[in-house]
Amino acid sequence: MKIALKRSCIFVLTFIVFSGAVIRAQNLDAIGVTLLRAVTTNLNGAGIRVAQPEAGLDYTNNPPMIWEVNPAATGQPTNLFTYFSSNSSSSNYPNSLGTESGHADAVGGIFYGTSGGVATNVAHVDNFEASYFYNDIIAATLPSNIGDPVVNQSFTFGSVSSNEQETIDSAYDNYAVQYSTLFVSAANNGGSVSPPGTSYNCISVGDYANGTYYNSIGPTIDNGRCKPDITAPGTLPDTTVTSFTTPQVAGAAAVLMQAGLRGDGGSDTNSAADIRTIKSLLLNGAIKPNDWTNIAPSPLDFRYGAGVLNVFNSYEQLAGGKHAYIVSTTISSGSAHPPTGATGTINVLSAWDFNTNTSSTFDDAVNHYFFDVTNNLSSANFTATATLLWNRQQNQTGINNLDLFLYNCANSNLVACSTSLVDNVQHIFLPKLAQGRYDLQVWKAAGTPGISIVSSSEAYALAWEFFSPMLNITNTGANLALTFPVYPAGFLAESTTNLSPPINWNTNLPSPVFTNNQNYISLNATNSAQFFRLHRP
Repeated sequence: MKIALKRSCIFVLTFIVFSGAVIRAQNLDAIGVTLLRAVTTNLNGAGIRVAQPEAGLDYTNNPPMIWEVNPAATGQPTNLFTYFSSNSSSSNYPNSLGTESGHADAVGGIFYGTSGGVATNVAHVDNFEASYFYNDIIAATLPSNIGDPVVNQSFTFGSVSSNEQETIDSAYDNYAVQYSTLFVSAANNGGSVSPPGTSYNCISVGDYANGTYYNSIGPTIDNGRCKPDITAPGTLPDTTVTSFTTPQVAGAAAVLMQAGLRGDGGSDTNSAADIRTIKSLLLNGAIKPNDWTNIAPSPLDFRYGAGVLNVFNSYEQLAGGKHAYIVSTTISSGSAHPPTGATGTINVLSAWDFNTNTSSTFDDAVNHYFFDVTNNLSSANFTATATLLWNRQQNQTGINNLDLFLYNCANSNLVACSTSLVDNVQHIFLPKLAQGRYDLQVWKAAGTPGISIVSSSEAYALAWEFFSPMLNITNTGANLALTFPVYPAGFLAESTTNLSPPINWNTNLPSPVFTNNQNYISLNATNSAQFFRLHRP
C-alpha cells in the first residue's frame, strides 16, 4: 500500500539563521551534551552512519521536490552526503533529484551540524525523499539494507486508521529487527500519536518546553500502547514541534552507539551498541518533569514518555558496564515469585545488562538482579529508575510478555512493578526508596511458542539507576563552598533563609563550575541564605 507522508511541522523557518545557534547551544546544555563533552573525549557520533528521510514538498506541481539537505547549511562537506529518491541517487549537491529544504537543513543542523549539532562527526548521511524511503525500502517486499543504524524521521503519516497504523508499524518493526536499525521518529504535534512514531521498536519523540509538552499524546489507537517514549527540549522560540526534538534524540543515539562500540560500556561492544540497549539507556537516563506520572498498567507518561532526554545520564549508566543477573528461577505459571535466598550482589548501582529470559510451556521464568542500596547517611532515601526493553520480533503481530518487579528482600514485599500487556517496554520510577537490599526481577510468561507466546526465549536490555545525591557545604575562609556530584545530571542547588512555611526557595544561585568531577558553587559566607538543597525542577 502506498502511503502519503507529511512533515511533523510545515512552515517557513526564517528565524533559524538569527537565533538557531544560540537555542541549539542552550539545548546541548539541557540534554547533557555539553557536560558529556566535558567529561569524555571525542564522543561525537564518529563511525556511525545515519539516515535522514525528509517529506518532499512540491509547491509548483513540477519536480524537483523540496526535501534535500544543503551540506553548507550544516557545516558539513558535500562528500558526507548521498541523496536518494525514486528517480535515482546522487553524491553531488546540488543535483536533479530535489532542491534544498529549510526543514531538512534545520533537522540536519540539530542532528549532526558542526555548529550546535549533537553528533557532529557521523561517518555518513543518507538523505532520502521520505515517500520513496517508506514505499520502496521499508515496506518493500524484499527490503534492502541501507546500512545506517540510526535513522531520524522528522515526519509523520498524519491521521491514519488503526489498520493503516498496524501496517506501517509492522513494516518498520520488521526492518528494525532484520537490519538492527534504530528508528527515531516524531510523535506528531497534535491529536493522537501517529506513525512512524507508533512502531514498537522505534523511539517515539515528543517536545517539552517551558514546563509543558507540545506533542501528540498516547495511547496508540491500535491497542493502547504508550507513545511517545521520550521528549526533548523545544528548539526554536515560540516553535514547539517534534521535527526539531527528534534529531536531538537521534544524535544522542548515535553518540551512545559510538561509545558502546568503542568499549566505553565494557568489552561486550555488540551488546552495548544493540538498539535495545541504546533505547533502554536513553529512556532510563531521561529526567522526569515535576508532573510526570503514569497510569497503571502503562509503563510511561502518555505526554512525556520516560521524561526529558539527558544523554549524559544515559552515558554514565552505559559506562557502569554490563552486569548479568545473579540467579534465574522458574515457577509454575502465575505463581508468586518473591526474592530468593541468593547472596550475590551487583555492586554497581548505575549500569545495564543485555541478556535472555527463557520460559517453558508451563513455567514462568525470572531473572533476579540483587542490589544493596545504601550509603553512609542512614536517613537518606534513594531514587530508583529501571527500564526493561525488548523488540517485537520479525513478522510477528504480538510480543512476548515480560514484566519488571522490584522486591524488598528484607520482608519479600513488592515495592513496585511494571506489567503492561501491550508495551514492549517496562519502566519503574521511585523517587523515595528506603535503603535496603532489593531484588529487581525480569519476568517472562510461560506458554506455547507460536500459540500463547511468541517464543520461549526473548533477548532484552535492562538499564538501572539507584542514587541519593549529596550536597556538601564547607567553609573556605570568607566563602561557603557548595559541592555536589555531576551525575546524575539535572539537579540545581537552591537556598532559603528559613524553613518556616511557606518556604520560598531561591533558584538564582550562581551557576556551578565543573571541577574534579563535582559541581562547585562559591558563595560569600555573609550571604543571608542559611539553608540549601538539591532539587530537580
